[in-house]
Amino acid sequence: MTRQIIFSIIISLTSLAVLGQSDDLVKSDSIVYLIHKANIGKIAFMGQTIPIEKFNETDFLNSFELKEKADLNISVFLGNSLTNYLHLLAPQLTADELSKNGNYQFTFFVDDKKTYVENLNIGAGSADSKNQRTVFRVPLISATNEDSWGRFLWNRFLMSGGQEALTSGAHILKIEIRPYLKLTEVLTGQIIAEGQINIIVPEIKINENQVKVQRIKPLKDWEISNDQFDKLKIEELNRKIASKTFKDITSIVVIKDGKLLIEEYFNGASRNSLHDTRSVGKSFASTILGIAIKDNYIKNEMQLLSNFYNLKSFQNYSTPKDSITLKNLLTMSSAFDGSDMNQESPGNEENMYPTKNWVQFTLNLPIDKTKAATPKWDYFTAGVVVIGDIINKSVPNGLEKYAHKNLFLPLGITNYKWQFTPQKVANTAGGLQLRSLDYAKFGQLYKNNGNWKGKQILTQEWVSKSLSHQITISEGEYYGYLFWNKTYNVENKDYEVSYSSGNGGNKIL
Repeated sequence: MTRQIIFSIIISLTSLAVLGQSDDLVKSDSIVYLIHKANIGKIAFMGQTIPIEKFNETDFLNSFELKEKADLNISVFLGNSLTNYLHLLAPQLTADELSKNGNYQFTFFVDDKKTYVENLNIGAGSADSKNQRTVFRVPLISATNEDSWGRFLWNRFLMSGGQEALTSGAHILKIEIRPYLKLTEVLTGQIIAEGQINIIVPEIKINENQVKVQRIKPLKDWEISNDQFDKLKIEELNRKIASKTFKDITSIVVIKDGKLLIEEYFNGASRNSLHDTRSVGKSFASTILGIAIKDNYIKNEMQLLSNFYNLKSFQNYSTPKDSITLKNLLTMSSAFDGSDMNQESPGNEENMYPTKNWVQFTLNLPIDKTKAATPKWDYFTAGVVVIGDIINKSVPNGLEKYAHKNLFLPLGITNYKWQFTPQKVANTAGGLQLRSLDYAKFGQLYKNNGNWKGKQILTQEWVSKSLSHQITISEGEYYGYLFWNKTYNVENKDYEVSYSSGNGGNKIL
């Protein structure tokens, strides 16, 4: 696999200012509040959400007890807007070019040890917010599960070393924020805000019965494997789940060579529990579309949206809409002005859910001219809803009954639950609930190149296309047909993994 090597270069903002390149490119928000003026360059940790005009330094937290139902926010006080900081890194670029290629870099330290660094996705935050904002709030932990890139950032920090570092007891958590710009190389600026807080992690008493490897009870759908595995590893995993080091895990199923090797349940779940795995359901949309193509109800994934809809009858029509294909929606690379990564995007899924017709919402969206000119990956749930609608109107008796007959029954899956759109169509955006053992069947179907017990449910060609590198997300990470693909390095060995993924850590790998 050929990989582009990205170099990270740290540029001194101070030296650039001395060279006379510090003139602002855009007009940022004025710094008018005393609390802001007194804390420029600082990150304040806060509990409840408070408008800046009511901020007091007594609202800033010195310590926080890490628990599930709580709120932890950061308020970031900057001396300038992100675009103006990025301007110092590349003075030759326009404001539009800077906002489309740059964002914040977050660095997390636990007890003075660098634990996690992330260059925030380019799509997080609108161009206006990058150009103007000098103070902003980021929710890290939310008792109400507030939908924000901040919560996903926090969860990635936890999954990338944070959980391991935040053992029971007292710790110091520090966050640094820098501007970064990704061109042919990654340019990283100096710290523009930093702050720290004492984190108290309560000790959780563990029932040792929760740690033991669970015995697999006989079942008809899977042959039980007799292969040996490192039970101490599984007990170590179970201990971390019981101690809430790994939070809210309900089940883990491992299939080896087509046989059931490990079956573990936690936090009140059992073999018969149905699990809402959120966007894992998107992968099922890809599967059902592949079956519909195999059965000749849909010609192929290169068909245009205009083959199924009169696009001129929807709002914001422009000619680039005529070129959008099913493949564009499968690979999250359509030209619609929609991004779930950007809260302020017109097509963000949170704007779709309150509407009365999700398909109409999607097809009414304007075109993003930059995406029309150069297709790029941008997570777009609304597009998958359109895929579901097209399947529903193309197959006999609609999507739900078609999937039951042609996917679930052949796999022996009888206990499942769909969510539905306002038009009573099975919701392909996510929320399809199955038993863990049945999700394992779905994964094994792809391991079997579309074959299940001698029946070719999917063509090998569709499986190959679905799991391949259809479009690049970032270095070493790709997207297929509503499947992800990433290479993980474990003990200095690379493993390329295709997987389904849903909010909350739901995975079929």
